[in-house]
Amino acid sequence: MTIFASGRYGYAAALWAVAYGLLGAAWALGAPGYPWGADDPDPDGALSILAGTAPPFGWWIAAFSALVAATALALTRRDDAHPANDPGPNDPPPLLPGPPHHPGTSPRGGERPAKGVWGRVPVLLAWPIAVLLVLVVPDSRLMMGVAYTPLLLVAPLFGWGLGGATFADAWPWPVLNQLVCVLGGLLLAAAARDHGRGRGNWFTPARGRIAVYVAVAVPLVYCATRWAWALGIPLGVSTEFLAAGEDGLWLAGAYLATFGALGGVLTLGLVQRWGEVFPRWIPGLRGRRVPPLLAVVPAGFVSIIVTVAGLTYIRWTVAGRFALEEWGAWLPECFWPVWGAALATAAVCYHRRRRASPHPTAEVSPRSAGRAR
Repeated sequence: MTIFASGRYGYAAALWAVAYGLLGAAWALGAPGYPWGADDPDPDGALSILAGTAPPFGWWIAAFSALVAATALALTRRDDAHPANDPGPNDPPPLLPGPPHHPGTSPRGGERPAKGVWGRVPVLLAWPIAVLLVLVVPDSRLMMGVAYTPLLLVAPLFGWGLGGATFADAWPWPVLNQLVCVLGGLLLAAAARDHGRGRGNWFTPARGRIAVYVAVAVPLVYCATRWAWALGIPLGVSTEFLAAGEDGLWLAGAYLATFGALGGVLTLGLVQRWGEVFPRWIPGLRGRRVPPLLAVVPAGFVSIIVTVAGLTYIRWTVAGRFALEEWGAWLPECFWPVWGAALATAAVCYHRRRRASPHPTAEVSPRSAGRAR
């Protein structure tokens, strides 16, 4: 076993786990700030899966954090059978020629020994833990905070009161804590990815294109219902339901729908030339390459928050909180996990394509290519 250079994510995840474990122990000992239960502004305890817990649950948080730390540290070590410089399927060719590398052997020579079961345990533990932290612990308020932040920023410029809502309402500590949990899960996922790098390539350009089209289409049903309500059309709901939200509520829904539709348009950039090279109508940037992370980071984050919100709606649906005749108020949201999965897939495929080729590779027509120059 050897420590490999890209283990920095594992060390960062371990540091996060130690800090969060200490925080859990502090809550269990009576420190203020426990983010669930009675101190969580969740009126009926329906949003978070941890709504029914109390500060003594902090001991379980500390124990869970210890497991995360141990897993993360295990991911910083790799079998010599899988050295860090073993080229992956998407890695560019070496700059200097060297001896050919044959599958099943190590670049340093010799047969590659089979990796034992125990060597896979950290990865097998890391991915479920990461999913728990990123997709299960958070709830739909994470998406609401992100969606309403731009509105809160521009509201003072136009004199909008927004009912007295402030950033403290959009981002209370329990919601900020969800961001902290997402950070820990992403660090652990990155460590697991680096530990198992070079073991296959499912994220192909063809699958990326399909994922983009799915990510654009799925939210349109939600957008259609919210735009219809803002226009006074009871699409998927009763007239009584529509009348109950006439005090600007449906305008807020139309804002969120427009936000989602614009995100869909930007998603197309993951397979279009203008997603790799800034188009000519952008002053100062025209013709320059788009930094891959400028597209990958927002797409990845949005994929997380829409998936989390969709899982919240699915949980509510299973609990029988919605009426079938009011399907427009809940059914479109139940498909958001599909949206999130497709967007995440498209972002990964885009990132791998950009990493493998320094030049634009998106398939577009000559006419659209000319417009991007």
